[in-house]
Amino acid sequence: MTSTTLSVPEIHCGHCKSAIEGAVGPLTGVRTVEVDVDARSVHVEHDDAVTVRSLVDAIEDQGYEVPEQPGLD
Repeated sequence: MTSTTLSVPEIHCGHCKSAIEGAVGPLTGVRTVEVDVDARSVHVEHDDAVTVRSLVDAIEDQGYEVPEQPGLD
């Protein structure tokens, strides 16, 4: 299992939290997703097969910009 934490500066409310958790949580291989509104970050526990790109894409599909992240190809 792998842990990935992504910075998402546009997180600012409960709606943001719900939207991101709803988009990332159902991805195959994602075990847990926690959005920290105060830290403006998303922490995901997932199988090794889940890519950072797939996590970023799911977040960006909800309208949130994700800045350059380590491991993003």
